[in-house]
Amino acid sequence: MLADIGNTHIHLYDGDSVEHLSYDKAIAKYGDSPVSYITVRQSLEKRISSLSNWQNISERIVLEGAYDTMGVDRKALCLSHDNGLFVDAGSAITVDVMKRGVYRGGFILPGIRAVLSSYATISPVLETTLNREVSLDTLPLATKDGISYGIIAPIKAVLEKHQGGQPLYFSGGDGAFLSSLFEDSLFDETLVFRGMLQALKNYEMNHT
Repeated sequence: MLADIGNTHIHLYDGDSVEHLSYDKAIAKYGDSPVSYITVRQSLEKRISSLSNWQNISERIVLEGAYDTMGVDRKALCLSHDNGLFVDAGSAITVDVMKRGVYRGGFILPGIRAVLSSYATISPVLETTLNREVSLDTLPLATKDGISYGIIAPIKAVLEKHQGGQPLYFSGGDGAFLSSLFEDSLFDETLVFRGMLQALKNYEMNHT
């Protein structure tokens, strides 16, 4: 089993489906199972490392062209395909470009929920929910729609700017929604795990 330990959940993949669990529930359910994992939550490492059947494979996730502080989950996501624009839409939105198996750069946006909650800090009257059905073709005439437009339209525009005719891949909690904004895109919550499997395959080839 593979695990991607994120900022809020542990995502587990058994080769067939993905399960999203809280830290406590994941450890309670799979603490005795063999698990290969990557993590961006170093504060959990001491607790996780006490699980004898869990192995940290973060050092084996090697991406050509990646910079030193790039998150291991982003590296794994990019390893899932040789070419494309990769979007992980979670608590933050990471956007990365791959060309011919080499990392070409990327950027990070605040996640949809983070931006939405920030409006309430400006004024209580701006506290609202997101209208995912808001039209991006006409200017809104209501506060909720105006905020929704102001969040969604810039994300769509910046992705279109950097897509450059490449395949567009989405993962993460808001990935399915953002993917629906584009005609030629794919949402696949197994992308990180496919990248992990590719990295392990590369590691074995280089160490045999």
